[in-house]
Amino acid sequence: MLLLFESPAGFALFKVLDEGKLKTVEDKDFMSGEAAKKMVKLKKFVKFENTMEALESATALVDSKLDKKLKKFLKKNCEDETLAVADSKLGSIIKEKLGIPCVHSAGVMELLRGVRQQLEELASGLAAADVAPMALGLSHSLSRYKLKFSPDKVDTMIVQAIGLLDDLDKELNTYAMRVREWYGWHFPEMTKIVADNIEYAKCVKFMGLREKAAGLDFSAILEEEVEQNLKDASVVSMGTDISLEDMSYISSLADQVIELAEYRAQLSDYLRSRMQAIAPNLTVLVGELVGARLIAHAGSLMTLAKYPASTVQILGAEKALFRALKTKRETPKYGLIYHASLIGQAAPKLKGKVSRVLAAKCALSCRVDALGEAEGATIGIEGRAHVEARLRQLEGKAQAGAAGVKTPTGAKSYDKSKGDGKLVTAAKSYNADADVTMAKSDDGEKKKKKKEKEEKTEEEDGEKKKKKKKDKEVEVEEEEGEKKKKKKRKTEEDEAPEDATEKKKKKKKKSEE
Repeated sequence: MLLLFESPAGFALFKVLDEGKLKTVEDKDFMSGEAAKKMVKLKKFVKFENTMEALESATALVDSKLDKKLKKFLKKNCEDETLAVADSKLGSIIKEKLGIPCVHSAGVMELLRGVRQQLEELASGLAAADVAPMALGLSHSLSRYKLKFSPDKVDTMIVQAIGLLDDLDKELNTYAMRVREWYGWHFPEMTKIVADNIEYAKCVKFMGLREKAAGLDFSAILEEEVEQNLKDASVVSMGTDISLEDMSYISSLADQVIELAEYRAQLSDYLRSRMQAIAPNLTVLVGELVGARLIAHAGSLMTLAKYPASTVQILGAEKALFRALKTKRETPKYGLIYHASLIGQAAPKLKGKVSRVLAAKCALSCRVDALGEAEGATIGIEGRAHVEARLRQLEGKAQAGAAGVKTPTGAKSYDKSKGDGKLVTAAKSYNADADVTMAKSDDGEKKKKKKEKEEKTEEEDGEKKKKKKKDKEVEVEEEEGEKKKKKKRKTEEDEAPEDATEKKKKKKKKSEE
């Protein structure tokens, strides 16, 4: 019998010297190298050429598959021998493909554990200093393979990037408002003429003092109309004069605003590329910003993939949800997903329904992005088309309901074969007798209604009489009961003094005696 042993360095075949001890393998048999050599003996050992070959063999063994290297190794060295293996599935595959009988039992596992302890003594070519780094490198490679690790698919970069993007928006807003307030003392009319903050900062940097505005060309920054308005306002401005030192500090602050705006543009491009690499289906559905915020709020793409569609729908509206549950009001219909373009296209009354459909497709897309191996955004494209079709359907129903249009039921189509411009059925003549019958039928219906009313009133009167009789009987019974009680009380009071007199007479007789 041969024993197959897999190590980080390669495959080894050991000859089992005493097959009878397989049922009762003890720790004493492998306490030392000499004792281990009495149990097994190395027959053949094949080293892995590089880490990639070791990784391929290890992944095949983990999945209970037969590797090419192992197949060749067993064909050469396992003729007319039974093979003891650690995996029963691998043993069945070896038996089917190579015709080698395989054995798997608890004794085989104990034997492999003993061989692993004394591997350095049994395999003379292997040293502990060589096996340890091989095992470490193979473990790292195997873990990367199992987790499908790729540096392009690290969602922590998305979490950090979207957080930094939000912080940059806040800082840009505060800095731009500070530039407007500071420079507004010198040129207050410019705040209304130039609305964009970045263009305002660029104009401040390019122009400096307002007196220079008339002789400068702002075509690279502003449009022609805005440029002309700015130049006209600079001539008649009511702002105060400032020194060159003040202007230098204002221009340095404007430089920071421009630099932050450029860095934000680069960061948004980076975030877009990361999202298309990590979550392409989610990006197609809701866009890179909303998708990145969903991933950041969940913590990771894998965590987001584990959420149901109902959780994805209200993700980001937790405070409103718990407040509604506490006060027993309506729960929120959407959270971060509200900022998606598909929900923005919907009417206010339809936003809840569209957000529910979109959340279902987002949950499916997240699972495909996190766990699927296929590249591209096919699921996301199909899901977006489905949501758009559903939106059009809901809008059509809403428009039909607003117009009061009802689809006719049982309407007959016009038949051209029966005549052009003629009625399909012949016109009926006027029947004067029908008026009389209608009048008669109307009188009969009135009589029936009167009879029904009279019967109802009679029934109600009868019920009232019955109730009155019952009430009178109850009152009579109560009066009789009260009279009987009064009679009993009188008899008891009459009997009480007689008993008292008899007792007094008895006492007198006893005293006389």
